[in-house]
Amino acid sequence: MSSRGGRQSMSELRYRRLLEHNQRLREDLARPRIRVSEAAASLIRYCKTTKDHLVPSVWGPVTKAEDVYGQQKTGGGCCSIQ
Repeated sequence: MSSRGGRQSMSELRYRRLLEHNQRLREDLARPRIRVSEAAASLIRYCKTTKDHLVPSVWGPVTKAEDVYGQQKTGGGCCSIQ
């Protein structure tokens, strides 16, 4: 009798796991999607309109005032505490 109860609990566990997996698949299916061509066009548009200071060969030299990655002027002294 105990082995039969064990089989039943195993099948219940397997059934519960299948239900959870099914729910995750339904949630994944409901997630909004866009076509690859739309995503690629959006990425290209972003790259063409957003200036990247790390690619001077494309955008030209960057002045020190525009350089967000260069050293910033501090209020004096040579050290900064972080």
